[in-house]
Amino acid sequence: MTIETVLLGYLDQLYPTYAEVPDTKPDRYLVIERTGGRETNHIAEATFAIQSYGQSLLDTIEMNEAVKSKMDHFADLSEICNCRLNSDYNFTDTETKRYRYQAVYDIKYYRNGE
Repeated sequence: MTIETVLLGYLDQLYPTYAEVPDTKPDRYLVIERTGGRETNHIAEATFAIQSYGQSLLDTIEMNEAVKSKMDHFADLSEICNCRLNSDYNFTDTETKRYRYQAVYDIKYYRNGE
């Protein structure tokens, strides 16, 4: 199981969560994007952007806060070593004109359940 699969399943408990923007867009949804990573001594680290899409700027801010509260407990999973908020900010999609907020996380985990 990949870290992407673990994160998708975890956040999907909160809002519909995708690895890319879906063709049919719900009113509220999340998109995760891996922006980097590395591995040292069988401990992998990945940086993820978690994008909250909502109906208004306030809606996306509230979604982002819910994501941060949920991610505070991500390290409770046995395969996760550490989960740290790197930054979060307004990231409204100027191309689609959809409101979006983004939280960036650094996640350390055991690769392939090792």
